[in-house]
Amino acid sequence: MEINIVGIRGFPNIQGGVEKHCEELYPRLAKLGCRITVFCRSPYFTKEKTFKKWKGVKFIYLWCPRIKSLEAITHTLLASLICVSKRPDIVHMHNIGPGMLIPLLKMAKLKVVLTYHSANYEHQKWGKFAKIVLRMSEFISMRFADRIIVVSKVIKNLLKNKYRGEDLELISNGISFPEKVSTTEILEKYQLSSGKYVFAAARFVPEKGLHDLIAAYLEIKKPEFKLVIAGAADHETKYSRKIKALARKSKKVILTGFISGKPLAQLFSNAGLFVLPSYYEGLPIALLEAMSHGIPALISDIPANKEMPLPEFRFFPVGNIDKLSKKMIELFKYGLPEKERQRQREVLIRHYNWDKIAKQTFRVYEKMQKNR
Repeated sequence: MEINIVGIRGFPNIQGGVEKHCEELYPRLAKLGCRITVFCRSPYFTKEKTFKKWKGVKFIYLWCPRIKSLEAITHTLLASLICVSKRPDIVHMHNIGPGMLIPLLKMAKLKVVLTYHSANYEHQKWGKFAKIVLRMSEFISMRFADRIIVVSKVIKNLLKNKYRGEDLELISNGISFPEKVSTTEILEKYQLSSGKYVFAAARFVPEKGLHDLIAAYLEIKKPEFKLVIAGAADHETKYSRKIKALARKSKKVILTGFISGKPLAQLFSNAGLFVLPSYYEGLPIALLEAMSHGIPALISDIPANKEMPLPEFRFFPVGNIDKLSKKMIELFKYGLPEKERQRQREVLIRHYNWDKIAKQTFRVYEKMQKNR
């Protein structure tokens, strides 16, 4: 089967939960016999980062403007026109923004599957007009896509109530268990000691709640741990500048910028506590990564996060800076008992296995082929 992937920045090693999802999923689908071609946004890739083929996946790099409101739709339009010309067996789109152009693909009688990662119009980074457009894109996606994959029960219930239920496939995000990390270069670079820092990994966008995390940390008098945040903004904004300004208020707050691979694994595996203060998530891959590294977590009590089978004491009321501050101190000291660590591992193996997820996605493709 020839599968074309549309609607993402690309991969490998590009910031974003959807990009991480695709980086794990499509090499596995290539192994299952799919011929995968991914349309990437060329401004995100240096010459050294571009590949004709990577782990069995082919790439086509297309230009798009680095303007928040135009980037995704411009790139999706160019990619969709090429799909119309190439005529793959299936076009797999990711998220509702690009879904605006599904009717173009359907006019060309192409089969389209859409993975719904999150209700983007809930994201605080978008203005009123953009949110209206995204809601319209959601309606179009639900109306015209042949199959819809959702990554969480929260999203499935949302769509079931608003639109339809018969074509919704629940296929979660996953995680690969990391190899043991023995190197410590990035710890040395930022003068960090193993187990002596709180860690977060997220893009600098309002819905990730990083402003609350830094504010909560700054409330702690003489903290015994540092705060390390890995991530950056896709586009420099007033919010990203605010995060950097907040971080400058304490020498113990460290912003690493976007990192991936071994440096990121070093920070995960040596953290004393992982914090996810999000206001909105689809299904948080960063939390799954933290759990796979066997580190304790503290997360906001939003519906998507509450799907994770963690003890109640590991949640805090979203937006409550005072509670977050106190919980940070409490859970940093508490750590992760061995019994809880083993339960986390069992949950990941049972429910968030990328090989299983790839087979589930492959079966969606097979059903679509049979219905041609």
